Parts: sequence; C-alpha cells; structure tokens
Amino acid sequence: MSRINVMQPWLGEEEVAAVTEVLRSGWVAQGPRVAEFERRFADSQQAAHAVATSSCTTALHLALVVAGVTPGDDVVVPSFSFIATANAAVYVGARPVFADVSPVTGNLTAATVREALTPRTTAVIVVDQGGVPVDLDAIREVCDPLDIVVIEDAACGAGSTYRGRPVGAGAEIAAWSFHPRKILTTGEGGMLTTSREDWAARARTLREHAMSVSAADRHASLVSPPESYDEVGFNFRMTDLQAAVGLVQLSRLPEVVARRRELAAGYAKAVAEIDGLRAVADPAWGTSNFQSFWIEVASTGSTTGGYGMDREGLLSALAEAGISARRGIMAAHRQPAYVSEGVVLPATEHLTDSTLILPLFHQLSDSEQARVIGVLRQGGVRR
Repeated sequence: MSRINVMQPWLGEEEVAAVTEVLRSGWVAQGPRVAEFERRFADSQQAAHAVATSSCTTALHLALVVAGVTPGDDVVVPSFSFIATANAAVYVGARPVFADVSPVTGNLTAATVREALTPRTTAVIVVDQGGVPVDLDAIREVCDPLDIVVIEDAACGAGSTYRGRPVGAGAEIAAWSFHPRKILTTGEGGMLTTSREDWAARARTLREHAMSVSAADRHASLVSPPESYDEVGFNFRMTDLQAAVGLVQLSRLPEVVARRRELAAGYAKAVAEIDGLRAVADPAWGTSNFQSFWIEVASTGSTTGGYGMDREGLLSALAEAGISARRGIMAAHRQPAYVSEGVVLPATEHLTDSTLILPLFHQLSDSEQARVIGVLRQGGVRR
C-alpha cells in the first residue's frame, strides 16, 4: 500500500520555470520579484501594504517592533498555537500571557482575551488556527478602546475569509507563512501586511539591517549613495527565488482552496456519521481554507457517546494502514520553555489531547481519502 502523507505541497513545472528565469537574470537576492510578490499578495488579501520577510516568525517579530511593543510589556497569545507565536513576544523582551481558546474553533475569543488582559498588556496576537478565521472584530471591540494593538497571526490563513473579505483585511497588521506545510509556499518565507504606511516603511527598513538605502537602490546606482544605520535592524529578507515560486503559487490559490474545501466536505460528511468524532467546520463569520483538517476524538466515557478508541489508538490504526496523521495543535504553555505554575487552560488542554490532523492536500485522490475514511469507520459506530 502506498503511503498517504498528512500534507504535500503542490509544486510543478511552472515553479521550475519561474526559478530558472530568476537564476538566468543574475538577480537572486531580494529584488524585483519580491517587490512584485508584495504588490500581488497585498492585492489578493485587500491589504494596503505588504512587506516580504524570511518567515512568518520574522514577520511577527517585525509586527511587534513596529507596533511599539517594548521590553516589560505583556502580549496576550493563544497557547493553542505553534510555539513561534509565543516566541515572537519574547524576542522583543515582552512576556507572553497565555489565553484559552474556543473549544469549537480553537481560536481566541473576545471573552478569553478579556480574561487574560493585564495592566501591562500592549498587544494581542490572534491566530487563524488551521485556517479557521478568528472573530477579529469582536476582539478588536475589546482591545481598540484600550489602545491595545491586535496582531493577526494569519500563518495558516491565505485563502480563508472573514465576513466576506480575505482574513487579515480588517487587521491593522498581520503576519503570514509560506512554509511547505502551508497551502501557499515559497519553501520558507513570510509576509507582513498592514493598513499603516508608517509601519510598512519601518518594517521594510528593519528587515534589511535598518539601512537608509536599500540593497536594490544601491545596486541600481553606478555610484552607490552612502547609507546610514539609525537603529539596530535585522536580516529578515526574502529572495527573488522564493518570490518567483510565490507568484506562481498565488495564481493557484483559488483553485487550491476550492479543492481543499471539496475534500474537507467529504471528511465532514463521513465524520458526521460516526459516533464520538467531531470535525472542524466553518464558523458563522467566515470560511476556512482547511489548511489543516482536524477532528476531535471523544473518549469512551463521554456523555455524548464515545469513539471506539482514543486519539492515540486512532493514530496507530491510521499508521498501520499507511496513513500519516498528526496529533492536534500543541499547547505552548506545557512546553519546557514556557511551563509555569498556575496556568490552567481547559479548552486548550482538551483540544491538544483529543484532536488529530487528517491528510489533506491538493493532490489527495478520492480513493486515498476513502482509505482514510475507511479507517475512521472501523473504529466507530455509524449513526
């Protein structure tokens, strides 16, 4: 039996041709392809400004810096997220304060954010977890009157929608990932989008060592103008090689999202017929790109009817059938880097312990999906 991966990027000859063209141009570092990718990504996400970076983590780092978060501040973050969300706060000397999430969506809510605010809170990082759009407006209603900036970690969000617009469109500032696990990939890479021109301008400077004259401008001039460094910057640049891949990937995004939603609907239909399983779904305020399709496995002692095995047992059954699945999203507050006494997040801990991510990628065939569903049915009772 052939292996079914949990995720597989969709790359083809168009990406090969795009990279080859860049190599032949002689300009492989940050240059015209990056600038074009920024323009086109901003258009696609209805953002005023876009700044390409080396990763989503560096985009989050820059977002906190330009938003004015300083050492000693508190930044509210979900524990139910990849560790980079919390790490970004530490990079600027702030303290990540973990908030719980909705047990249904896996995202922060206005209520969980309000409970986590402290007198030192200057920013909140919200996450579109697995592509499920966070209810940004409700959280901004809590934070905006307090002058607390809301940063949207849209690492998984390209192609998802919120209230009829792309996720991130209503954020003052957002960060995006193009890691191979994401549905739009450049290998590694990220993007910062913002509605504020001053934040975008500073982010562009900071990502390039805070040089007063960009590398592109220096290269274009026969006599390079002198540059100055008014503050300590970073090397957070994207290459034209990556941007060339990103431009091809961006052109495919609607097709990719449509296929993922089709596959997600197939999973959802099957899961709805099996006792003890619950599938992630679109919230009332938007649509998911289903960057990750996760299911919750109810224990046999559940009052709503349990599944025939626990999460670990189902993972083993899938593996025996040649199917690669993954445990659900991590709980950062349990990790050695962040573990501390007194942090209790019931919904986060339940979802981390009871969910798993099923295979979902553009090339997944109907027969392969049927194999996955077959294993799910073997462990449960059909309704």
